[in-house]
Order: sequence, then structure tokens, then C-alpha cells
Amino acid sequence: MKKYVLFLFSIAFLTSCNSIKVATDYDSKVDFKSYKTFAFYKPGIDKAEISDLDKKRVLRAIESELLAKGFAKSENPDFLVSFFTKSRQKVNINQNNNMGYGFGWGWNPWMFNGMNNNISVDQYTEGTLFVDFIDKDKKELVWQGIGTGALKNQNREKKEARINEFVKEIVSRFPPEEKK
Repeated sequence: MKKYVLFLFSIAFLTSCNSIKVATDYDSKVDFKSYKTFAFYKPGIDKAEISDLDKKRVLRAIESELLAKGFAKSENPDFLVSFFTKSRQKVNINQNNNMGYGFGWGWNPWMFNGMNNNISVDQYTEGTLFVDFIDKDKKELVWQGIGTGALKNQNREKKEARINEFVKEIVSRFPPEEKK
């Protein structure tokens, strides 16, 4: 039973590290139905503090998601798309005190003084991707999606898949749903 409980905690921890938390904010006075075309806002994207290769991956992912939603890329767009990133190191410390008994039969004779301290330390990078949609004519931010999740140093394919996952989760919230 102990192994089962530890397994469940491990799964919960791993899925929490893999999940992406998304928040959005938007101008409630904007008619998002009027937006049909988009283009990228290069000056904003150039400021993103990631490699040029990762910038290309994010741009491709955003373009793919917007095209799938029915928007068209245009030289004369209705809205501009920009993004920027932030990252920080995170540390999770978990302590599991085991008194030598619990679920199942008997107690563990291998523990010192009847108590077993298990400490696990997990260090990872937490990344945040901000995706901004700017009204081209008004030159105002009208929608922002923010995705936060764990990043791992991975091979190219896994990194690209993680970027696609971030972008898909964020862009899936655009346009905002109308309140009834």
C-alpha cells in the first residue's frame, strides 16, 4: 500500500510539473469577431530573451494555431502578434517522514530509531510565455495570454513539442468567449 501511495504522489508531482497554467486578460470593449487577419510584430519579438531557433519555433507554433482557428496571415492585418518570455529557477523540496509503520503488516526493522526521513530535491526551470495581440489601427494591446510551466533541457524534438504545447494552451483561449 505504501508503494501505491508513493506512486500516486509521484504521478501527481510529475503531471503538475508537465502541466501549463494559463491566464488571459483582454479589453472587454473590443469586438474580437472583427479580427480576421494577423501578422507578427517583429520589434516586440526581437526583445524576447530566447534563442533565435526557439523564437522561430514559437512563431511557427503561433502561426499554426491561428491558421487552425481560421485566421489568415496578411500583409495588411487586423491585429499584430508579439510575444516575450521570462524564466526562473525553481526548487521543490519534499520530506517524507516514515515512522516505521503504516499501511500493511508490521514495521520496517531497517530504520534508524524507528523513523525514516526521505528528502527529495527537484530543481527545474519554470518558463513563462506571454503572447500579445495588438490592434493594428489603435496600436493597443487587446488580448494577452500567459502560459507558465516547467521547462527541461531536452533534445530538439521534445523542446519543440513543449513549445507547441505552451502555444496551443495559450492560443486556445483566444478569442475570449462572449458573456451571455
